[in-house]
Amino acid sequence: MSPRAILRWPDRRLRTPAAEVPAVTDEVRAIWGDMIDTMEAMPGVGLAAVQIGVMQRLAVVDASGERGQAIRMANPEVLHASVEPREHEEASPCLPGVSAKIVRPRAVTVRFLNAEGTVEEKDFVGLWATSVQHQIDHLAGRMYFDRLSKTRRDMLLRKARKRTG
Repeated sequence: MSPRAILRWPDRRLRTPAAEVPAVTDEVRAIWGDMIDTMEAMPGVGLAAVQIGVMQRLAVVDASGERGQAIRMANPEVLHASVEPREHEEASPCLPGVSAKIVRPRAVTVRFLNAEGTVEEKDFVGLWATSVQHQIDHLAGRMYFDRLSKTRRDMLLRKARKRTG
């Protein structure tokens, strides 16, 4: 397992919905391993496979304080979201140097195929919930800044362009 290169905005793959994963195989487990290594190297609290150019609905999330608690997910989908919102400063290694406050549900229930290939439903709260939703957006071809008003999104993208020259 080893860290992989991160796609940079505006790579069109970041706007392309990822394909469903039919089954968890050794190849999928190897991709998850690379994703965890990549997430740890950033460092970050989550990563979607599309961010490393793998167009499959795979994500990893580790919002634990001690690390090493990564949850591997194939085909994650939100089944239920709390009405209580949570605001958090979000960023992406695909668009380095900028971030924005994004409001998402504070808690979500997500269904996914786990590392053993069985369907699991899990509740996520706080930073875990924010990261899971952020990764699911990536898998659908959306970026966190798509949740901003047009004016704020345009300002963020201008700032990002200035930083990257």
